[in-house]
Amino acid sequence: MGLIKAVTSTVTSTIAEMWEDYIYCDSMSNDILIQKGIARKAGGNEKTGGNVITDGSRIAVNAGQFMIIVENGKIIDFTAEEGGYIYDTKTEPSLFCGSFKDGLKEAVNTIKERFKFGGQPANDQRVYFINTKEILDNKFGFGNIPFRDNEFNISIMLQGFGVYSFRIINPLIFYRNIGANVADSYSKGLLAGQMRTELQGALMPVLGTISQNGMRYDSLPQESQRILQELKSQLNEEWNVGRGIEMTVITFQSIAPDDESIDKIREFQESRVYAADHNMLGARIGAAQANAMEDAAKNPGGAVGAVAGVGMISNNMGVNAGELLKQPSKPQPQEKWTCECGNINEYPFCPMCGRPRPEKNPYVCEHCGTDWSFMEKQPKFCPSCGKPMT
Repeated sequence: MGLIKAVTSTVTSTIAEMWEDYIYCDSMSNDILIQKGIARKAGGNEKTGGNVITDGSRIAVNAGQFMIIVENGKIIDFTAEEGGYIYDTKTEPSLFCGSFKDGLKEAVNTIKERFKFGGQPANDQRVYFINTKEILDNKFGFGNIPFRDNEFNISIMLQGFGVYSFRIINPLIFYRNIGANVADSYSKGLLAGQMRTELQGALMPVLGTISQNGMRYDSLPQESQRILQELKSQLNEEWNVGRGIEMTVITFQSIAPDDESIDKIREFQESRVYAADHNMLGARIGAAQANAMEDAAKNPGGAVGAVAGVGMISNNMGVNAGELLKQPSKPQPQEKWTCECGNINEYPFCPMCGRPRPEKNPYVCEHCGTDWSFMEKQPKFCPSCGKPMT
């Protein structure tokens, strides 16, 4: 019960001219994962009859297809190599593994042992074609995934959506565990919902692991490759081992915090700005007080009392916008420099001796200290260490 290579061409019209009877499968679409082979006679007429493959039957395998022969529910032979074949009941299984050789060792040994010891007389034989091309455009979405953002050191909730692709890397496992003995075909729609749910579940621990490495949430779309590798590891047992499937690409079209997390981030951003610049804080409080007074003035029943209440609140809080505006803002840290007096600081003037920060020499590399002043034009990159000149 083996396959004998007949021709390397897989064009159906060519095979139809050469062979009187043949079994084949048209090019498989992105939605079809398994398709039962169709027996035809020369001229394109479908062959009628039961599920029996007669000795000498011709089988055509196209590129991107993995063909298996099933007898009484058990796989007895297969090929991963495109071309034309003759089915010969007098030979042992050929088992053409192609590029799947390493992953099908166990199956090869099992099928050969089965052939050696024989079996029941065949009364049901079928040919199935499994799609080994990359299966594209599988959409997914997620929400309410906690993420520890490194920039603000707070936990936020992420939501988003994207697409991924996958490939069947072990067709025998996929057939045995997912689509065995289908009457006609098995489409990816039958599996898409389950895979989407499992992907959503795997994203939570994966993003949690990545957040521990100090990453900001808005950097996640640029880390698709890293997330892909983490997801492969997380889904290995269910997808790879259990179904013979492997994710090949994942793309995030959107990753964003939910509304509550956005409000939390906005508060942290404002607090950081106001803490660094008293002028901005004073202006913010002044604007708030002015808005409150305007609203109070619109109250026909007690404008004077309302305005007095605004002033009382400000006094009780100990906050005076005018005083805040008078306070100098905290200088923003700059790159540290060493003064001639030996003090290391990060301000425009040395707090120990008052000397100003020396101007940078654009011809001196700040990385290796090499002086290129003799050059007519300032180099963009240091000829000594190769780093950018600033």
